[in-house]
Amino acid sequence: MKEADERPSKSERKRRSSDLQALGEALIGLPARELEALPLPEQLREAVMLARRITAHGGLYRQKQYIGKLMRKIDPEPIQAALDAKRERERIEALRFQRIEQWRDRLLNEGTPAVQQFVAETSAALAPEVLDELVQRARDERTKHAPPHATRELFRLLRDALAT
Repeated sequence: MKEADERPSKSERKRRSSDLQALGEALIGLPARELEALPLPEQLREAVMLARRITAHGGLYRQKQYIGKLMRKIDPEPIQAALDAKRERERIEALRFQRIEQWRDRLLNEGTPAVQQFVAETSAALAPEVLDELVQRARDERTKHAPPHATRELFRLLRDALAT
């Protein structure tokens, strides 16, 4: 009787199975380079590659079920850790992008005071005069509704300056 209590319930087994299938389905959406970097058994790798080529809904559904079955036979921790690391890198990159955009908008709206604060807050070796001149060109583009060449250049400069 004690052994039966230690086994996971049917609901728990189904939840685990569903989680593993979802993890397997996430592999289908990965870029090939990232998929190759994962420590996957060859059979699972081939099943994922095949699922990418299947276009029929029913066939894809069955292939995902098969991937879930294969996932139950392996240790999913390294795969989950790699996917979590990828999500974290994407999150950090999104935050970095937002910070660059915020600085660009602030520089364009406030002008020289924001330029001085940016140079003071960042350790980037930027000449305030160069940055100020670029901000002024970008502001002129906005008022003249010209193509945003200087605005893009400003974004690249900020991206490089904030990369450290």
